[in-house]
Amino acid sequence: MASPSPHDRRRRDEDEDDPVEQMISRTGCAELHYAVQECMAEHQDWRVCQNQVQTFKDCMMNFQKARKEQLMKQQPSSTESAPS
Repeated sequence: MASPSPHDRRRRDEDEDDPVEQMISRTGCAELHYAVQECMAEHQDWRVCQNQVQTFKDCMMNFQKARKEQLMKQQPSSTESAPS
């Protein structure tokens, strides 16, 4: 029995949620991720898709920066919690 190709980009059944796709969806960058995948499927050359890759990268970096700032706000500052 042949195993499925790791390069097969077809969407799986909704019952089989891919954890990576779930993670990307939470970032708000899913559409940009799909644009990279579509470009790669169409052109088979990552060099042609650099605009899509850069846009997706920028989106992910913005998400990570916002997430880091959110986590920093949730942590009590070390000077506030230190005993006198």
